[in-house]
Amino acid sequence: MAKVIIYSADYCPYCRRAKALLDSKGISYKEINLDNDPETKRKIMEQTGMRTIPQIFINGELVGGYSELYQLDQSGKLDQMLK
Repeated sequence: MAKVIIYSADYCPYCRRAKALLDSKGISYKEINLDNDPETKRKIMEQTGMRTIPQIFINGELVGGYSELYQLDQSGKLDQMLK
């Protein structure tokens, strides 16, 4: 099974959508909440160049945020990545 990490925040509706999509597929993931961790937030944003959340990694590869995750799911590519 794939290793999924999602950097998120409680206030973020796209984070909730991404987690709901993964939950609906029965995919376990590690959530790293950035609400009270500005240092990790700064580091991940520097690393990826993305200024938004969620930031989702599958097997160490950045797939993007919720929109990209949704597009992967719609195209059938997400299931392949999660094997």
